[in-house]
Amino acid sequence: MSTSHRTFEGECHCGAIGYVYLTAIAPESWNVRACQCSFCRAHAVRTTSDPSGSVQFTERLRGALHPYRFGQMTADFLVCRTCGVYVGASIATPQGNYGIININALQPLPAGLPDAVASVYEGETAEQRVARRRERWTPVSKS
Repeated sequence: MSTSHRTFEGECHCGAIGYVYLTAIAPESWNVRACQCSFCRAHAVRTTSDPSGSVQFTERLRGALHPYRFGQMTADFLVCRTCGVYVGASIATPQGNYGIININALQPLPAGLPDAVASVYEGETAEQRVARRRERWTPVSKS
């Protein structure tokens, strides 16, 4: 693991929304997850996060960023209104905002990424889910 942060950028198919992800973790050491909920499976999502890094979500085309909530309604899943790509998710807590990125939206996709580990969260209460995200997700920085 490197001590200097690297910048990774991702965007939806049409480029209307995206993110800038900063992490000191080398891509081959990322904790890549494949949530098994129906939304994430339908989008073939692979996510990662770094509690010591930062992520900034961007909206290049006004009105393109659509925050979609489902299930326990604890996070916003960030989907492009124009092309439908899911780029990441964010959660607002009293301790701050946190997010994950969909690595499939990275431009370019880094070499050496580990295989995604199937992750099932359906047994969590809303409180447990928020606590897990606050602990494991990446702090969101404002533009």
